[in-house]
Amino acid sequence: MRILVVGGGGREHAMAWAIAKSPRVDQVFCAPGNAGTAALGTNLDVAATDIDGVVEAARQEKIGLVAVGPEDPLAGGMVDALTAAGFPAFGPSGAAARLEESKWFAKQIMIRSGVQTATAQTFNEPKPAHAFINEFGGAPPVIKADGLAAGKGVIVPSDSRTAHTAVDEMLGGMFGAASASIVIEERLVGLEASAMAFVDGSVVAPMPFSCDYKRAFDGDEGPNTGGMGVYSPPGFLSNDQAPAVFGTVHAPVVATMAADGAPFRGVLYAGLMVQEGESSVVEFNVRFGDPEAQVVLPQLESDLVDVMEACLEGRLSDTEIDWSGRPTVGVALASGGYPGSYATGKVIQGLDNVDQGVLVFHAGTKLADDGSIVTAGGRVLTVVASGSTLAEARTLAYDNASRIEFEGKMLRTDIALREL
Repeated sequence: MRILVVGGGGREHAMAWAIAKSPRVDQVFCAPGNAGTAALGTNLDVAATDIDGVVEAARQEKIGLVAVGPEDPLAGGMVDALTAAGFPAFGPSGAAARLEESKWFAKQIMIRSGVQTATAQTFNEPKPAHAFINEFGGAPPVIKADGLAAGKGVIVPSDSRTAHTAVDEMLGGMFGAASASIVIEERLVGLEASAMAFVDGSVVAPMPFSCDYKRAFDGDEGPNTGGMGVYSPPGFLSNDQAPAVFGTVHAPVVATMAADGAPFRGVLYAGLMVQEGESSVVEFNVRFGDPEAQVVLPQLESDLVDVMEACLEGRLSDTEIDWSGRPTVGVALASGGYPGSYATGKVIQGLDNVDQGVLVFHAGTKLADDGSIVTAGGRVLTVVASGSTLAEARTLAYDNASRIEFEGKMLRTDIALREL
């Protein structure tokens, strides 16, 4: 089988890596891919958001299955277009992808489904938004862009003044069309965790829990990013709690979407806030998390291609999915200045100096004309290691991350430290 992975980040490299392990796969293609995926298969000069281009590439390369990684093409209806053209495509339809495309839509689905979540209101004008903020007597509320903002459209203000400023900036075009409408919701307290599941339209198959770090700097300081590191499993959310979490969060939402005529197929990812064993949903995503995929997919012992096909064909109930459960830690290496402005084109050294069994998933990388690998984005690499304990995995990940160098390299030093 010839499989096409759409996207060019660390998530897509992890997906391509897992797919390439399948004995059923003859060749892996990535559109557009990166320097890491180029070592696994063939990169195509097609943007991840180019729906017509991806359909044409699938046709030219005689692709048997397409796996769509990022949220933008999913929300844009790429799976619908591929399906209409006769290509099986792993991911939700455009209608089902609204769960991530609009935070307010997702909030309404959660309320209808009886899912525990924060109270919220939506606004597209500053005056009523400011009035709503003034109603909060304690901690100021969280301000979110309603639409897709590459994982950066959330501001957790330190005080009311910052909250009011966030409203003006967002509605003033801070995130373009994504923040033409905003969602203001009460602040949840606890520890964040990621709960991803395979879904076939009705059946929910849980993946191991994970915990990512959104803020740029140690101690959860600085602006939000796409994710500076991740570990699995979190000690505050055990596998014993999985039936309760997935049964009260994912299952009712999947049932509501099916009843609304938009059945969900693909990966449904709930961002949770956990306090004293109780989980509330912060948001839904409709694809593998990034960097969560980089520590969860290495734990998958089943064939990812088989699982994806089972999702598309409604056979998850008959498909056994095995996980190693080994503690795994991923450390992101980013360009200096990220998530603000940063330089690219910096030569990366040390990629051939990592220990056997340690994985390096590429994100913002490309092959230079001289054959060297250079930086090409904000998040450049994720160094991933597993161990018999979380402490062992963490030590191994950081030891190998220290061997990789490029000018301006930035990383957090506290990934998974809270568990130890």
